[in-house]
Amino acid sequence: MTQTLIEPRRASPEAVVDVTRVAVSTVIFSLRRDPGTDRLAVVVPLVMRTRDPHEGQWALPGGWLDATESLDAAASRTLAETTAIAPSYLEQLYAFGAVDRSPTRVVSIVYWALVRPDEIPAAPVENVSWHDVAELPRLAFDHNHIVEYALWRLRNKVGYSRIAHGLLADEFTLAELREVYESILGRRLDPANFRRQAENSGTLIPTDRFRTGSHRPARFYRYNQDVELADRGPLASERTPENESSTS
Repeated sequence: MTQTLIEPRRASPEAVVDVTRVAVSTVIFSLRRDPGTDRLAVVVPLVMRTRDPHEGQWALPGGWLDATESLDAAASRTLAETTAIAPSYLEQLYAFGAVDRSPTRVVSIVYWALVRPDEIPAAPVENVSWHDVAELPRLAFDHNHIVEYALWRLRNKVGYSRIAHGLLADEFTLAELREVYESILGRRLDPANFRRQAENSGTLIPTDRFRTGSHRPARFYRYNQDVELADRGPLASERTPENESSTS
């Protein structure tokens, strides 16, 4: 009997190696007043890409996840390396992993952060520029979509959490708080209704200090520190790399 030998199938030289890499990116929201219109605008920092793919295009700050660090640590590290910013508020937003979002297979774990204007480094950072979210250029990869989603989440959260505190000084007037809300929501709010809702929210504590000037004195408020900046549910307790890996 003749025996037929079947040789193992050899991969062609053109075969694509199936490797998925994990990156971490962050959408950083802040506020900046337009000197021409005096409008308070929501802005984000973008980083100019200096290599392919998308060389010469603006992109969100970020970088690769190191095998030895947690996701939160990677988000903080990449922010420091690309923008020199240490945000006062940081939360995991979403995982973006469309197959065609990058020339190679990349899943991005995206965070979002809020920083006060006084937390932004005074000295310019190389290849970093702040942009009004209402006037973004075409960004690299799917980063326009990511910013759009992050802004949608911010607008939804601002209605039921004290998230606006991440954009305010420790003490503020109700007029300043309302202006932050109007900038985020993109519309004007009735001052009387806003005052009533803010004072009845249980998140504000009136102080004994007032801002004086040519107008009626305005009382300063501060946020109740017993209220979470954002409700993280079971993730409110401190996370470690060990319990992160147990839920992955």
